[in-house]
Amino acid sequence: MKGWGSVQVVRYHAGDEIRVGVLEGETVRETRGEMFGNLAVGPEVGTLDTIKLAAPVAPGKLIAIGLNYRDHIEQDTNLPVPEEPVIFLKPISAIIGPDSPIILPPGPEKVDAEAELCIVIGRRCRHVKAEDYESVVFGYTCGNDVSARDYQFKDGQWVRAKGFDTFAPLGPAIVTDVDPSNLAIRSVVNGEVYQNSSTSYLLFDVPYLIEFISNVMTLEPGDVIMTGTPGGPPSLKDGDICEVQIDGIGVLRNPVKAAS
Repeated sequence: MKGWGSVQVVRYHAGDEIRVGVLEGETVRETRGEMFGNLAVGPEVGTLDTIKLAAPVAPGKLIAIGLNYRDHIEQDTNLPVPEEPVIFLKPISAIIGPDSPIILPPGPEKVDAEAELCIVIGRRCRHVKAEDYESVVFGYTCGNDVSARDYQFKDGQWVRAKGFDTFAPLGPAIVTDVDPSNLAIRSVVNGEVYQNSSTSYLLFDVPYLIEFISNVMTLEPGDVIMTGTPGGPPSLKDGDICEVQIDGIGVLRNPVKAAS
């Protein structure tokens, strides 16, 4: 969205509809037009204490990168440092927005939060060069790659562990003018900081990821790339409040509830 400057794009509930808006401070303004085309800002529709935000995008694909911070690999896994990005997909049915609950399913004994910087693609693209990555990026948001850790290691692949409903919180907004190279990123549970790192420690940075992934698959407007998580992801339990904090982007907050 070149030419917009730094804009925070949100989606919000309006009756039975989900609409696109722009966040200015605590105020949400309505928009007209296409989210990935010509989007005009309209009048105020409410404030964050009166409006429920949805996930800021409804992607066709939710692409995730595993093992992309060295400290996570060395502290939390017994796996080698990858020579190339490790790509997997999370189902779009796992996506929830800010303040919606992460539901702990029966079965897994250890469910972890994973703070991640997420890239939102702005136009259809294929075979993008790393130096041209900005031309296809709409903006960035916070993500939480919630993972049933015991299932992940038991299965030897990650679909079940990371695919439960509610295991992909996104939000609160897509920020359209951010340099992704050195953003502080944290996970916080009940006010206690667990992960505390920077995107400068990504093994494969944003430009490289876009080049690598777009050489594998066509990227469409709205597709989301979750870039990986730092070391020390916290385990979640019923009643927790989990936050993903990324400086320059915002705070994604979700309560945690056991399945009823």
